[in-house]
Amino acid sequence: MTDTSPPPPLWRRLWPLALIVAALAAAWISGVHRYLSLETLRDQQDALRGFVSEHFLLAIAAYVAIYAAATILMLPGALWITLAGGFLFGLWGGTPATIAGATLGASVLFLAAKSSVGAALRERAGPFVQKLEKGFQEDAVSYMFALRFLPVVPFPVANIAPAIFGAKFQDYVMTTALGIIPGVIAYTWIGAGLGATFAAGGEPDMGSLARNLIPAFIALGIVSLLPIAYKKLFPKKVPV
Repeated sequence: MTDTSPPPPLWRRLWPLALIVAALAAAWISGVHRYLSLETLRDQQDALRGFVSEHFLLAIAAYVAIYAAATILMLPGALWITLAGGFLFGLWGGTPATIAGATLGASVLFLAAKSSVGAALRERAGPFVQKLEKGFQEDAVSYMFALRFLPVVPFPVANIAPAIFGAKFQDYVMTTALGIIPGVIAYTWIGAGLGATFAAGGEPDMGSLARNLIPAFIALGIVSLLPIAYKKLFPKKVPV
């Protein structure tokens, strides 16, 4: 039998997003975001390294959970946390921990957006949005890789946009975990060298670092869009 019952009201479907907004507001009011800085890492480096040395597995688990929470709440400071991962766990420890935390948080945010905002927007979408959604779904994997690689796309936008356009969860998780690897490695590597920088009394030149990385990310974004461009230029002919 076909289910003809009306869909639940919009306010009921928006509860995942409302929960995230409430948690974000609580974080801002409590001032938690102010601790996400290089100054905190520099001032607390001895205590943090001591904790990692004595409770390594617990420290890794706490780091993944903090990164996931910051991603879900879209707090500023993800770059700082990535640097902290390299500083505390090194390149080979910080990289997989950051990928795990970022992917976990992004996946939760994706599911929340897809079950609330995404469904509501698709129901009320006009022809233009429906056309965008159709184009996205024709090669969703390439589009999502491009969202990860292009430096002009903020991380929260890359997390939520695929949910609005109906991306498959498994494709989203795969492109997130793989697409963030270049940036994670770059910043974790910088974080791994922060100890010497702090000891010398200096500060890492993040502006210069970002400028050096932008061409590489643009190139990755262009490469990820090539399959889409090929399909647009050379569409498959329908057999008569």
